[in-house]
Amino acid sequence: MQTFDTVIILLYFSVLIGAGIIGSTKAKTSEDFTLAGRNLGMFMYLGCLSAVILGGAATIGTTKLGYQFGISGIWFVSMIGLGIILLGTIFIKKIDSLKVTTISELLGKRYKSETRLLSAIVASIYTLMIAVTQVIGMGTIINVLLGWSLTTSMLVGGGIVLFYTILGGMWSVTVTDIIQFIVMTVGIFFIMVPMSLSKVDGLGNLLTKLPQSHLDFTGIGYQQIFQYFLLFALGMVVSQDIWQRVFTAKSSKIARNGSIFAGVYSFAYAIAGSIIGMCAFIVLPSLDNPQNTFAEMALTILPTGILGLVLASVCSALMSTASGSLLASSTLITNDILKQYFMKSPTDKQMITASRLTTLVIGLIAITFSIWIQDVLVALDVAYAILSGAIFIPLVMTFFWKRATPNSGFYAILISTVVVLAGLFIEGLTATNPILYGMSAGLVSIIGISLFSAPISTEFDTPFDEDVALDDVEQGRKQA
Repeated sequence: MQTFDTVIILLYFSVLIGAGIIGSTKAKTSEDFTLAGRNLGMFMYLGCLSAVILGGAATIGTTKLGYQFGISGIWFVSMIGLGIILLGTIFIKKIDSLKVTTISELLGKRYKSETRLLSAIVASIYTLMIAVTQVIGMGTIINVLLGWSLTTSMLVGGGIVLFYTILGGMWSVTVTDIIQFIVMTVGIFFIMVPMSLSKVDGLGNLLTKLPQSHLDFTGIGYQQIFQYFLLFALGMVVSQDIWQRVFTAKSSKIARNGSIFAGVYSFAYAIAGSIIGMCAFIVLPSLDNPQNTFAEMALTILPTGILGLVLASVCSALMSTASGSLLASSTLITNDILKQYFMKSPTDKQMITASRLTTLVIGLIAITFSIWIQDVLVALDVAYAILSGAIFIPLVMTFFWKRATPNSGFYAILISTVVVLAGLFIEGLTATNPILYGMSAGLVSIIGISLFSAPISTEFDTPFDEDVALDDVEQGRKQA
């Protein structure tokens, strides 16, 4: 890589730091720090939501799958998009009026305080593991591009993200995410896809050169597609970093429509990544490690200057997800553990300080784990499995079954977590069945415990009613 490309990437990092500093001037309250004041319009909301869901795994992973399986490589990111659409069309109307900050806060109020603690622990571990994978990805890319050691690269990449996240919380994350969303979009859709197709002499020529298996939408296998659905479509619905973005929207309409648009954008991103991977299959037929498909293709087809911009777009994807995950994990710990058990009626200033300190600690842990482990993809699968298998059912029952009692939600999460972990131990860490076992155990637990317990009304009865009109929710939000 030429010096000019290196300069572009370093300049990009400098712009992100500057944007983070600008965003920090807006973080004057704890709600500003965690939710950007619930004040984002459509473009900013769409940009930051798309940036957080489409991280380095989506970019690098989809091109790898496109190289290996062809067009059926779209299913990984498409299931992420489906999950965001499900969240936008089914759940946002119901959660918007509740004015909560985390999923754990919602579950704690619907069931009981121990449920809040347990779900916060599960969700914060999940978001921490996502941050770890992104720091590893950043370190790998910086290591290849700039020639620094992997440890130094992780320290620099993770340090930049941690710096601007601590400064302004969600406002800094939002400002940097908008930049990253634009860079991602330009790099993938307007540079990599056209130049990849040009390298193989057009789409028509690509289709004639590819083996027939690469043109089969289900070539990756129905079992794998179903696993992606369980892990990512359902995982998006119960993921704190996604919910935290949803809560930043200025109105329910923006939250709903922006989520749908982000889902559609994800489908387009999945197709683009798969096309790049399929082009690489023709251009680089003897690639030793498919994991390097995107980087090797970029190095092969892009001229100096453009290469720096496109590789910066990959760093953008990684940084967006890393910053959102760090903030989500620190918010869960601060809001649902520290505030509830260790802080006596904290002031707004104390909450901001606690959030910043917690973000610092979580960030340092993430960077340390990244340097220590360097490969946590299996651990990430385990985290997603626990999230989907243990929390999805209690969350859905929160909205759709009023008969659920406080104890049922707590024990459903506890039993489901044990069942998922036992299933992964017996069948293997990448098995799909443990997620289904966990969901089944959660459903049976909630229904069984509730039916054998006296019904208890909750403060959330009214917002969970189906007859709560969206206009009423909007009016309540404006008054708040």
